[in-house]
Amino acid sequence: MLSKKLTTLQISLFNISNMLTPIALMFAISMGMSGCKEHHDSGSSTTVIPPENSASDDSSLKIIHINDHHSHLDEERMEFDLNTGSTSGTYSVSRGGFARVSALFNQLAMGHGAILKLHAGDATTGDLYYNLTKGKADADVMNMICFDAFTLGNHEFDNKDQGLKYFIDALDQGDCPTRTAILSANVEFGPSSPLYQSTRIQKSTVIETQGQKIGLVGLTIAQKTKNASQPNPDTLFKDELESAQQQIDLLRQAGINKIILQSHVGYEMDKYLATQLHGVDVIVGGDSHTLLGSQNLEKVGMTPEAPYPTTLQNKDGDPVCIVQAWQYSYVVGELDITFDSQGRVKNCQGTPHILIGDDFKPKLTSAPALTHDQQLNIAKQLHLLAPEITVIEPDSRTSQILSPYRDMKEKFRQTIVATAQEILCLRRVPGTQRDINRSSLGNVCNQDERVNRYGGDIQQLVAEAFLQQGKTYFSAQLSILNGGGVRTDVEQGPISVEKVYQVLPYNSTLVQLNMQGNEIKATLEDAVDAVITLNNTGSYPYTAGLRWSVDFNQPKGQRISNIELKDSSGEYSLLMMDQTYRVVTLDFLANGSDYYHTLATIRNERRIDVGLDYAEAFMKYLEADGLSQPRALFRLPVSNYSTQYFIDRPL
Repeated sequence: MLSKKLTTLQISLFNISNMLTPIALMFAISMGMSGCKEHHDSGSSTTVIPPENSASDDSSLKIIHINDHHSHLDEERMEFDLNTGSTSGTYSVSRGGFARVSALFNQLAMGHGAILKLHAGDATTGDLYYNLTKGKADADVMNMICFDAFTLGNHEFDNKDQGLKYFIDALDQGDCPTRTAILSANVEFGPSSPLYQSTRIQKSTVIETQGQKIGLVGLTIAQKTKNASQPNPDTLFKDELESAQQQIDLLRQAGINKIILQSHVGYEMDKYLATQLHGVDVIVGGDSHTLLGSQNLEKVGMTPEAPYPTTLQNKDGDPVCIVQAWQYSYVVGELDITFDSQGRVKNCQGTPHILIGDDFKPKLTSAPALTHDQQLNIAKQLHLLAPEITVIEPDSRTSQILSPYRDMKEKFRQTIVATAQEILCLRRVPGTQRDINRSSLGNVCNQDERVNRYGGDIQQLVAEAFLQQGKTYFSAQLSILNGGGVRTDVEQGPISVEKVYQVLPYNSTLVQLNMQGNEIKATLEDAVDAVITLNNTGSYPYTAGLRWSVDFNQPKGQRISNIELKDSSGEYSLLMMDQTYRVVTLDFLANGSDYYHTLATIRNERRIDVGLDYAEAFMKYLEADGLSQPRALFRLPVSNYSTQYFIDRPL
């Protein structure tokens, strides 16, 4: 094996004397014991803590962080191209997996003084591990890291407040010396919630590490959680800016002058908050699945949106360092901060470690296996191209914890229901400005001209699947789907039950709605408006049986035009505004979530709950025609894509 569990991170790239031995491809880290930490929880009121003694010396803090792992606990395969002489070609290697996350967290925490281990939310929902264990598997592996603090993400509410409580209870069953602080400054649980009046979730907390008192404020994206998840009806989500500033002020009044906003509001909102808040020093974010890093990552097929860290100025004119660690256990962020004696950021720098294994393979199955020297050279070339690439062996204890859950998952996931004959790309919004890094497959999808013009292939196929099942149940004429309801690309090759539930991981069912044409248009306008005004890319609509043009430069009500309905003969004609149509959609959208407000007005006899699980509906589509062999699945003709003509406006 190339990588071994490292006992030191004084890294030289290679140790030739031991075949393919320790490669971590990281900056050197000195050894030593990490400091003990104390938590001082701060709910609606803050205990006054004496100010830290003033010192002329600078102080340092290392933050190790992840976000949006979404129950993606297993490693995956990634492909990359090398154009470096003898090693030129396309290769694959294992990527991510929570055991690698755990290994790197524990190694980075070893040998540094003041450390914080943070998770910025959306730990759950997105893989069969969540469908089968409701967050217990996630909690168990998170307890192998013992996070100092965890921020509530919107998807923590997907199974209502009771589901969140179950996850927190599972997290509290671990053997960590100190319970993980659960943070959100802007969530208030109502009387119907099992978390009502609970002190377990705090608005902010103070953690002491190596004599430094660090204030942390949690933040959950408000409108998106209320409209695009399933919290209890009386659980409230308050304004992010106001809630954050209130907690920062309380911490500063208590003598805390180093403030970290641990947010789950998205990168764009993080940048806005950074410039509008007084007293914030660092923002560790999540929600938008943003890849930050150097432009070197483009050499290995990844496109970072901005540097890691991104540095702005807060309302006081002081530096603010903003970081995020992409998604799905792919990245561990390592941020090193130097504060001056007044607690202001003097310097911040770091590395978004992209975690891979050492099991390099040529893409061509007919190619000979790689030799020792070839694997060694590939690892070296990867590091030279993009120093963020980090080869590391999974943590054995975390792998052991996962083992029974993996067995459970394996029994269910093995069934092959179809074979994708080509890549089915994930993209929420067409164009070249918004959501351009959504695909986990990299530039093969993110820079594809078809995807830029028409949007996601897999969203379009799922919409088609819903329409076909709707036809079976009630002669549906069209389907409506939100782009964010589909969660991952489909690579070329076999499609298993597991993959279906990765694509469609939520607890949603199909609903029949009888809608007039003007209501259908209003629904599309609602969805597009949320993209433009709220940057809620997941609202972008996909339909089957319906296609249109969209112009983001027009006012609401005039952005969607040329709406055409496909008839039973396959011909398209204009949608009639005063005619009633049979529509299949999700109960989630029919309830008005994700800003589909018009759908919430379709009630009583105009709404019928079909009750078919939406992932099962997709599987039924894949298994259609009673074929003895898995169905061969292709992209739909672009003439059937819902977005036929797309005009964006400058961001």
